[in-house]
Amino acid sequence: MTFEWKKDSKRIIIICLASAIMAVNIKTFVSTGGLYPGGATGLTILIQSICKMFLHITIPYTPVNLLLNAVPIYISWRFIGKKFTLYSCISILVTSIMTDIIPDTAVTYDILLISIFGGIISGFAISLCLSMNATTGGTDFISIYLSEKKGVDAWNFILAFNVVIIMIAGLLFGFDKALYSIIYQYASTQMLHMLYKRYQKQTLFIVTNQADQVCKAINTVSMHGATILSGEGSYEHEKRKVVYSVVSKEESREVISAVKKADEAAFVNAIRTEELAGRFYYRPNE
Repeated sequence: MTFEWKKDSKRIIIICLASAIMAVNIKTFVSTGGLYPGGATGLTILIQSICKMFLHITIPYTPVNLLLNAVPIYISWRFIGKKFTLYSCISILVTSIMTDIIPDTAVTYDILLISIFGGIISGFAISLCLSMNATTGGTDFISIYLSEKKGVDAWNFILAFNVVIIMIAGLLFGFDKALYSIIYQYASTQMLHMLYKRYQKQTLFIVTNQADQVCKAINTVSMHGATILSGEGSYEHEKRKVVYSVVSKEESREVISAVKKADEAAFVNAIRTEELAGRFYYRPNE
């Protein structure tokens, strides 16, 4: 595990910024709306609410959140990446401490606006953290583990798991807040899908006369291979090669740019891939 001070310093600053945004969101939109966001954050808030209402005890956010993240952190350290886990721990710690320090502040009392914009801000903060190869903790660790091991975009599975947590909160504290919490979680997940594309895939069909150079360009940028098919143009009936490859949506723009440099006349069709079976290369988390 090596450190590059210039690169890693920037990474730590952005992770801390994302964590601060997450903490402010919790102490404004989430607390004002009485929402339960799901994941470790939602479980922490739920435990705090249970202790306050039924036991008349006020417990801080930090120790509960750190305890709930213990197992996911172990899974991440063991199976995802040590540097990734270390930076994720920074995110979890900064978010937890700032959540305890920042006072509750109302931005708006409109529960629908709180649910939508709170979810959008949450998704943005999580995406910002993930772009720096770290996570805000909790179920994000599990989602990344499943995405890499099973080759699927697992965020929707985590959304389903979070809905279960929210429904438990609904049984205890009322289903109106639980239903608004589902809107919050949905908005967060959709924002995450839009901004973070590592586990989304695109299929590229490239019609070219420079198949070998195109395949080399794809491999250089993404480390993915390709299949060369023989084809024929329907208009002039000239022989063509069709290069078929599947790449991460995160890197597809860069791949297409490299393909066009290899063959300016190449015709590229990028199609969203819904499901993929077989080996698919992911750049390893540090």
